[in-house]
Amino acid sequence: MSRKNEIQAPDGLVCDFTGGAVPHRFRFGGGRGQALPRAVGMKGGRTPKITDATAGLGRDAFLLASLGAEVTLIERSPEMHRLLAEGMARAAQAGGEIAAAIARMTLIHGDARELLPTLSPEVVLVDPMHPERRKSSLVKQEMRLIREIVGVDEDAVELMKVALAVASKRVVLKWPRRAAPMEGLPPCSHSIEGKTTRYDVFMTG
Repeated sequence: MSRKNEIQAPDGLVCDFTGGAVPHRFRFGGGRGQALPRAVGMKGGRTPKITDATAGLGRDAFLLASLGAEVTLIERSPEMHRLLAEGMARAAQAGGEIAAAIARMTLIHGDARELLPTLSPEVVLVDPMHPERRKSSLVKQEMRLIREIVGVDEDAVELMKVALAVASKRVVLKWPRRAAPMEGLPPCSHSIEGKTTRYDVFMTG
């Protein structure tokens, strides 16, 4: 059996921290100067403890863990949780720097709205299923598959309000760069923009 078959889920999704774009970003992405590490407060030698409330395939959490952060990942979809757990297990067996990053990641299955108050998080990262892009080309195949599994995060505002209430330092909302701010929230403290993504930072401490 080929390695591709070993990491290919029946639904077509792949959770792989050892091949493709993930290790390339790990080695050549720009370190703490990237938008996400800056958004979560990884500057001036500080390395906050981070809770990823919407873990998905774990790529953002892996990036932060590869830069030294302890990251707790919460995923409520049983299927996504299974894919992520299997991908983390394979990466742990790979050894080296990738396994060291995985060792700083703790995966929990459950609803972040219920779990966050029990974790006393410093920084919470929220990356809800983004609104459909009406004027763009077809969404990438991977994103379509994820959407089929997790649906639309209609409770994203509720999750954000819980995160804002419990995070001791900041909450970071990952959002499409050109999208309007999420309704129902106070104004963010500041934003950090990437090519297609915007990180709205809400300081809580």
